[in-house]
Amino acid sequence: MKRLIRNKTSKISKSSVKIGIISDSHTKTNYAIKAIDMLLDQGAEFFIHAGDIVEEQTLEYLEKTGKRYVAVYGNNDAHLVNVHNQYNLVQEPYYFKLANTSFKLMHLPFYMSNDTDIVIFGHTHDFSVEYKGETLYLNSGEVCARSKPLSECVLLKITPKKFDVKYFTRKKKEEFELQKEFAFKRD
Repeated sequence: MKRLIRNKTSKISKSSVKIGIISDSHTKTNYAIKAIDMLLDQGAEFFIHAGDIVEEQTLEYLEKTGKRYVAVYGNNDAHLVNVHNQYNLVQEPYYFKLANTSFKLMHLPFYMSNDTDIVIFGHTHDFSVEYKGETLYLNSGEVCARSKPLSECVLLKITPKKFDVKYFTRKKKEEFELQKEFAFKRD
C-alpha cells in the first residue's frame, strides 16, 4: 500500500503553494538545515528532498519543522530503510499531487518522461530547470557543496497560471543568496 505523503497533501489543497526543494545533502546535515531554515524564511509551506539524504538527522529536522514533506531514497540511502516508518520516505519514481499539480519525484534521472506537470530529480549535483512539453523538469543541485564550493537549493512557487523558480546558493560561511529567478507560464 502506497502512502500519499502521510495524507498531508490533503491539507494543501489550495491552488498555489511554495515548495522548498533540496537534494544530495549526503553527510552535510548542517548545510541541509541552513537551506531548510532559509527556505522557511522565504515562506516554504512544503518540502521535497530529492534523495541522497544519507543522514537521519536531515529527516529529523524536516519532521521538526512541522511542515509537510516528502523525501525519496537516493542511491546512498539504503540504510535508511531501518527508519522508513518514522519519516515520509518514498521509493522512486513517486507520484503525488499538490496544489492541483501532478509531480513525479525521483533521485536518479531515469524516469524523465513528461507524464506529470513537474518532474523533480537529484543525483547529478547540478542545478537545472527546463520547461518543455508542458512539464517542468527541476534539479535543485547539491546542498552538500561536494562537487563545487556552493550549497544549492530551490524555492518553487506554484500558481494556477505559472511556475516560479528561485535558485539560491551559499558559499561556505556565508548566507544564501538568490542567484536566478525563472518564470514559466503554464499551458
